[in-house]
Amino acid sequence: MSDTVRYLSTRAFFLLAMLLPFHANAAENGIDALLGEVNGYLASVLFYDVMPGEGNMPFIVGWLIIGAIYMTFRFGFINLRMMGHAFQIIRGKYHAPDAKGEVTSFQALTTALSATVGLGNIAGVAIAVSIGGPGATFWMIVAGFFSMSLKFTEVTLAQMYREFRPDGHVMGGAMEYLSKGFKEKGMARTGKVLAILFALLTIGGALGAGNLFQVSQAMGAVQTEFSFFKDYPLLFGLIMAVAVAIVIIGGIKRIAHAAEAIVPAMVFIYLSACIWIILVHIADVPAALSLIVSEAFMPTAVAGGMIGVIVQGFKRAAFSSEAGIGSAAIAHSAAAVKYPVRQGFVALYEPFIDTIVICTMTALVIVITGVYNAPEHAALVEASKGAALTAVAFGSVISWFPIVLSVSVVLFAYSTMISWSYYGERSWTYVFGERYSMLFRVVFVGFVVLASITSASNILDFSDLLILSMAFPNLIALYLLQGKVSDALKEYLGKLRSGELDQEIEGELR
Repeated sequence: MSDTVRYLSTRAFFLLAMLLPFHANAAENGIDALLGEVNGYLASVLFYDVMPGEGNMPFIVGWLIIGAIYMTFRFGFINLRMMGHAFQIIRGKYHAPDAKGEVTSFQALTTALSATVGLGNIAGVAIAVSIGGPGATFWMIVAGFFSMSLKFTEVTLAQMYREFRPDGHVMGGAMEYLSKGFKEKGMARTGKVLAILFALLTIGGALGAGNLFQVSQAMGAVQTEFSFFKDYPLLFGLIMAVAVAIVIIGGIKRIAHAAEAIVPAMVFIYLSACIWIILVHIADVPAALSLIVSEAFMPTAVAGGMIGVIVQGFKRAAFSSEAGIGSAAIAHSAAAVKYPVRQGFVALYEPFIDTIVICTMTALVIVITGVYNAPEHAALVEASKGAALTAVAFGSVISWFPIVLSVSVVLFAYSTMISWSYYGERSWTYVFGERYSMLFRVVFVGFVVLASITSASNILDFSDLLILSMAFPNLIALYLLQGKVSDALKEYLGKLRSGELDQEIEGELR
């Protein structure tokens, strides 16, 4: 791309950022209506019912389900076989001093987790159980299990095709394995087009769902407990903007250090509250588990029919872990590992922690407390106010939990924002060049402030759809390049069985 094109494209994007505050009046000049039409078109494609008459099976959910199941069988249930070895990698047993990268394996994992462990774990699960019934929890766990294989595949490819720029920064993710991988297959032009498409989708998703939505939801939760911010929303936006800027201006290393500190604490606080409620209702746990399993196959839920319950479970898992979307591969590509599959093994823990552990714990709390089908909470269910429903569930046991939930929502939103800023910045850099990377960070921080004072519902919906759209080019690449992953996996497992990898560790220690 020429410098002129980069210059004009960058200035056009910056102009868009400056015009965003006027979105409230956008209906007058047709922008709001246009976005509404685009949203409707994208939604009609992504959520097209591929099983008419059998329940609502959105195309995008089916697209991700098939990919997850296929990759699990393709790699011989890698999500079961290598969990133990992955833990050894995370704790540093197989660290190679000469491995190139910007962050450690664990930092890359926490950075990716900080993007996926978010408001969906609090709000989305409550809605899934309310609509699909307790049985949705069972299928959510199943989906999380198969999604681990998708994450392994995309992260391994990101490590294989990553590029080290002259300034030392890593450029990796679906952009790289789409362009380079397709070029190896003799489809260079197609790969480049898909790579740029993926990058543009990521930029839009980062500014919208990874920024505007997070600030909006966090501010709503805080305003409930601290009315001061209802009168001064701009102040909340400025506080969040400063907090985000302090971290993201420093790039991936500072983001990784922040995520390494925030994610464990954030997960510990939330899971501690879940465990406390489960212990208080320990006598009800067997009945709740029995209900989850029985309703998974014989549902009586609002969704109606087994297909409806399966879709609710798989949809929650897909949207929560982002497996198959390709976003987390950008963070994992920066990890310093000697063998690409090693980081792929580490990535197995991402859907496991996010979906199988955290989402399941939330679902158990919702089921045990019974708020999902309580008549007095029907209005919350109808309005899809999942966070409020979760707060009611926790508040029924811990009276002061709404305050803790507000803090958790802010932490979840903040951690998601700093990670998605990196995804957007790397994608921006891929399209416009390294010299403009700082400009994106500035624009991203500006959007944090705008989110606190701007009504932009259509932009939020649009950016959310952009994130889901990322799965199209990403999964095409996974199918096309799966052979490379298979060869690398066989080679690595051969060295592991022969003891060669242990000999490498001994040699490094000496």
